[in-house]
Amino acid sequence: MEDGESPRSLVAVTNLREFFHDSVQTALRKQHVAVDDHTEHYVVNVLTQFARSDELYEQTAEGARLKPLAHMLADASEAPTTQQRDHALRRLGDVSLFIAGFFAQSFARRLVDVDYHIAMGGRAYGTLAETTRNSVRGQAFGAVFHELAAKFQRLVDVLNDVAEMAHEHSDKDILRQYEIWLKTGSPRAYAILRRLGVDPVASSRSGALI
Repeated sequence: MEDGESPRSLVAVTNLREFFHDSVQTALRKQHVAVDDHTEHYVVNVLTQFARSDELYEQTAEGARLKPLAHMLADASEAPTTQQRDHALRRLGDVSLFIAGFFAQSFARRLVDVDYHIAMGGRAYGTLAETTRNSVRGQAFGAVFHELAAKFQRLVDVLNDVAEMAHEHSDKDILRQYEIWLKTGSPRAYAILRRLGVDPVASSRSGALI
């Protein structure tokens, strides 16, 4: 912390699942996103699970690493059994949702941006919804996977809110929020731009700021 900088206030959390449950419900209301209770419960479970870094990262010879999404997709395509394929697809969807939801701002200087994670995650959940619908497990999770696929981008907006509840946007955020809106059509990014006094051209999203 630099001189003159105020320390951030810390919020004591005794139950991480309850914290994410309350935060997700608040963000869903704020973003006007309606999901089934089972889908909301699934998202809260993903956040709770990946709050532990050892659940998100994989141990390699170089240390803990996050497997690239393309490699996860390859794992699913090359899986020897249906169960292993579904597990790989579910991991791909879950990781894509978590990373896009919690680290959208950090993609600005990377070759792979948030829209790639949205496309990969939504496709993984959509495939799961189709391939599991005739199984016993699919009867329990099929509707959840279908809703996750259909509303993936909106749920990323929701998780962006959960991640940034203590963040006050400033003019420094304009370009990044515009990039997110341009690539994903995010209503949340659009609302932030308007709040910062910027009216992006909505007809073509071709690159003009007003």
